[in-house]
Amino acid sequence: MKKNEEYIVDIQDNGFGGEGIAKKDDFTLFIPNCIKGEKVKIKVLKVGKNIAFGKVIDVIRKSHFRKEIDCEFFPKCGGCNLRHIDYDYTIEMKKKSVENTLTKSIGRNVVVDDVIKMDSPYYYRNKLQYPVGTDKNGNPVMGIFREKSHDIIEVKKCLIQDERNQKIANEIFLFIKNNDIPVYDEKSRKGSIRHIIIRSGKKTDEVMVIIVSNTENIVSEEIESRLVNDIISKFPEVKTIAKNINRKNTNVILGDKTENIYGKGYIEDTIGEYRFKISPMSFYQVNPIQTEKLYNKAIEYAGLRGNEIIFDLYCGIGTIGIFASKKARKLYGIECIDVAIKNAKENAKINGIENAEFYTGNVEEFLPDFVGSHNIKPNIVFIDPPRKGCEKSALETILKIEPDKIVYVSCNPATLGRDLKKLEEKYELKKVAICDMFPWTSHCESVCILERR
Repeated sequence: MKKNEEYIVDIQDNGFGGEGIAKKDDFTLFIPNCIKGEKVKIKVLKVGKNIAFGKVIDVIRKSHFRKEIDCEFFPKCGGCNLRHIDYDYTIEMKKKSVENTLTKSIGRNVVVDDVIKMDSPYYYRNKLQYPVGTDKNGNPVMGIFREKSHDIIEVKKCLIQDERNQKIANEIFLFIKNNDIPVYDEKSRKGSIRHIIIRSGKKTDEVMVIIVSNTENIVSEEIESRLVNDIISKFPEVKTIAKNINRKNTNVILGDKTENIYGKGYIEDTIGEYRFKISPMSFYQVNPIQTEKLYNKAIEYAGLRGNEIIFDLYCGIGTIGIFASKKARKLYGIECIDVAIKNAKENAKINGIENAEFYTGNVEEFLPDFVGSHNIKPNIVFIDPPRKGCEKSALETILKIEPDKIVYVSCNPATLGRDLKKLEEKYELKKVAICDMFPWTSHCESVCILERR
């Protein structure tokens, strides 16, 4: 098999990333934008030892799960890699992917007990992050990075972004162009504006604007002031505007320095009956509608009776812990980001939570010392780690302190499976549910309950 060769193949399955999988001449082929059961004509783009990657040239036999494309930017932007598939079938694909991954990891059959779909899977993202740069002619452009590149595709309407956030971003970009504000050029590392970030409270209608700049000032204080006035005059729901300075030549969007240039420096939103304070650097789930359903499932799995001591690991701004705290005796939250812990403490106060304590520290380092020095034995541990999952030392500490139950929330089935294998030394996986937090993408959120053997 050689690069640029063309073949007709049958798609035998779909992988975790939604890609089609085919076999040809002892090679396994991975082809995006294909559905199991389809016959397609492909072009080979890359060849390894016994795997290859290709792209679709023509769909000869279509799956009845294939739908008409409703987005002009698919598949160029790569954001919604399942946009070509019927929504209900994308849920089945995710369910199967989680079941297969966990079954393979822990060595016994795992069945997903509950599937939480989104009622209306459109315009759900409450956080917009658009890069700003130049096109091939040197003109300013704002939008989404083309898949596997840093070429920016100009996007004015995205079907998964909050519509108001998009409108605000478009107006800010128009101001940038009309006032000849220099945008960032990755090659020369010159220019000012790098990203436009808009965060909104779905329930409160409060909006935050963050301008990521390569320079201390956005051209001048006068221009900066005019930009602020332009935004708040057109969008009174904008409650705070911040400027973030990022001079680093990396893929990380936000730099270390953030300066509030208008408003109170944060916005608030509600999930269920609880109100949360969100600052520019805070982690907050991008789909609060599904987040409420996910947290309710986590609390249901925990089976709280009111007398439990809870650890909330990787607690962020305290969302899961605060949800659980009113049904428990004591809550301890741990998170490595100091600003998030500050927000967590404020959120506990806002919601009248008096039985919660929050601490700053890396879970894998802080947890063993905290348990040893305080002599605390939790009944239930909630875990909601980043995509990389838990560090081995954190899992070993959990196994050592032996809580009655572990509720594990995960955005990555692969690292979830790896961690469950370790936890099953002393615990048994009882139930798994999936929640579609990111419709039309291959990403999937899971929640599991484990009980001590």
